[in-house]
Amino acid sequence: MSKTDQASSPVAVALEKWLQMYRRMQMIRLFEEQVNELYTRALMPGLAHLYVGEEAVAVGICEALHADDYITSTHRGHGHCVAKGASPDRMFAELLGKEAGYCRGKGGSMHIADPATGNLGANAIVAGSAGIATGAAFSAKHAGKGQVAVCFFGEGALGQGVLYEVMNLAALWKLPVIYVCENNLYTEYTHFSETTAGEVLARGTAFGLSSESVDGQDVRAVHAVAARLVDRARGGSGPSFLLCNTYRYSGHHVGDINREYYRSKQEEQEWKAKRDPIKLFSDWLLGEKLADAAALDRIESEVRAEMQAAVDFAIATPYPDPVEAEQDVYA
Repeated sequence: MSKTDQASSPVAVALEKWLQMYRRMQMIRLFEEQVNELYTRALMPGLAHLYVGEEAVAVGICEALHADDYITSTHRGHGHCVAKGASPDRMFAELLGKEAGYCRGKGGSMHIADPATGNLGANAIVAGSAGIATGAAFSAKHAGKGQVAVCFFGEGALGQGVLYEVMNLAALWKLPVIYVCENNLYTEYTHFSETTAGEVLARGTAFGLSSESVDGQDVRAVHAVAARLVDRARGGSGPSFLLCNTYRYSGHHVGDINREYYRSKQEEQEWKAKRDPIKLFSDWLLGEKLADAAALDRIESEVRAEMQAAVDFAIATPYPDPVEAEQDVYA
C-alpha cells in the first residue's frame, strides 16, 4: 500500500479524527485555564462561566457537523465556540473587550458569535438561543442545502417556556434541529433535582422528538449518537432531543470559589479522578494503541503554546475607538 493509500485508508481517517477531537478537547481545557488566569490577574472585565469538565459534549457533537451547519450556545459557551472552529486569539480579544474580538469587544464572554463557522452566538439569557437555533433550522429546511442546527442549553433551561414552544414547532414542521441538554447537575447553586420535576428525557418525547441520553464524559459515545441524529436531521426526519449527562468542575462562574454550601469537595474530586473526559479519552487512545504518550504530550504542549500566544495577542491588541460605542448596537 502506498503512503497515499495509507493516509486515505479508513483506519488513518479514523485516527486523524480521534486526534483532532483530542486536540479540540485540550484546546477547550487550556483555553478555560487561561480565562481563569486572566480573571485572577484582574485583566478581564466581568465574569466568565468555565466549561472545564464538559469538553466531550461540545467536541463530540461539533465533530459530527459540517462547517456550514449552525450552533447556538449559552452563557457557558467558550467550549462550543472552540469546538465549532472559533479562533482562540479573537476569542480572548473579545473577553478583554478588544477591537480584534469577534464582536469588537462589545459582546464579551457571554455573547461571542462567529457566523463564518456557523456559530450564531452564545447567549446570557437562559434558553435565549432556543428560538434562534430553531429559526436557523427553519431557514435551513427552506434553503434545501442539507444544513442542520444544534441548540446547546443547560438543564436550567428546562424551566423556560420558550424551549417548549420551539420544540413544539420543530416537531410540527420537522425541522433539522437537535436540542442538546447539557445536564451538569447544578442550576447555578442548586442541584437540578430541586428545580426540575419529572424525567428530563420526557421533555423531548412529549413533543414526539427522537430522544436519547448519553454519557457526556465519553466523547466517543457522544459523537456516535450525535452523528446518527445529525444524519437523521439532514435526511429530513426532523428534530431530536439529546440529554448529555456531564459535570462542571468549576463554580457557576469564575468568582464562585467556595462551593461547599451546595456541593462537596469530595464530589468534585471524584468526578475529576474517575470521570474526566480527557483522561478517559486518552486512556482509550493509549489502550487501543492509536497513539502513544509522547504523541498526546506533544499535542498538549502545542495547544498550550497556542493558547499562550493567543493570550499575548489579546493583551497587546488595542481597544476599539470610543466613537464605536454606539455602532452595531441594536437593542
